[in-house]
Amino acid sequence: MDAASIQTVRAFNRLVGERIGALNDEFLGRRRPMGESRVLWEVGPDGVEVRTLRVRLGLDSGYMTRVLQSLQKHRLIKLEPDREDRRVRFVRLTRLGRAERQELDRRSDAVAWSFLEPLSPQQRTRLVSEMTELERLLGASLVTIAVEKPTTPDARWCIQQYFAELNARFEGGFDSARSISADSSELVAPAGALLIARLRGRPVGCGALKFHHRAPAELKRMWVVPGARGLGLGRRLLLELERLARRNGAGAVRLETNRALKEAVALYRSAGYREVKAFNDEPYAHHWFAKRLATSPPVPPPSRGIRRGR
Repeated sequence: MDAASIQTVRAFNRLVGERIGALNDEFLGRRRPMGESRVLWEVGPDGVEVRTLRVRLGLDSGYMTRVLQSLQKHRLIKLEPDREDRRVRFVRLTRLGRAERQELDRRSDAVAWSFLEPLSPQQRTRLVSEMTELERLLGASLVTIAVEKPTTPDARWCIQQYFAELNARFEGGFDSARSISADSSELVAPAGALLIARLRGRPVGCGALKFHHRAPAELKRMWVVPGARGLGLGRRLLLELERLARRNGAGAVRLETNRALKEAVALYRSAGYREVKAFNDEPYAHHWFAKRLATSPPVPPPSRGIRRGR
């Protein structure tokens, strides 16, 4: 852990918290703390499932309940059960809530302008540019990666999106029935594993392994949602898959890929994979890669590591 870097981050957090008024119980002068105003804003004009809202903001259920009760007491939101599953609750803005959200937007714009107004045009451009990069990097730090059953809705969605992208990018399209299998039964222990990456509770990527006793593990289903590309997520998934392969006794990982996936080919090469002769008859493959895994894996970061999913 770099002590100087930690102190820099903490100092930055203190400055931002002070600058945006997070320490004030009447955030933006609206007689409620920042947490309540943020939840109100995040509900949005269309409403949202309570659990989705809680996961998106990273709040525990007890705190979320207290915030919703306070907002409901002030007639800013209403809670209602789902029509099909009454155990599921939705939160929606009332008329007063919609008006309050508009006022929060107006006041938030004013605070944002107060950041920029004292600066020269060149300083404003630089600050906005640095904020854009900071948002991107902080987003990357929020991504979690977990082992998950391939039958969950998020896992199925990722695989479907992966197939759809292959179909759009491959010359002649893609038919999963023609490709070498990696079905649900092959992606659960002890046969294999599937990793799902999430950002604020939403699935943003996946990667899978098929294990073979005393043989290289096969890497399958590597995919990152287009909106999350550029965050280094593909490399993180690859490293987690290598660690997982090593923990399951594999001494190497191998994979095949299509020439249309140029960014994937570049990732594998930069991560130490070497091109080898074809080791299977995958009809969509043009490149075959393999990598021998180190006996002593790199120490994972102290947080955001791999964890057990749902």
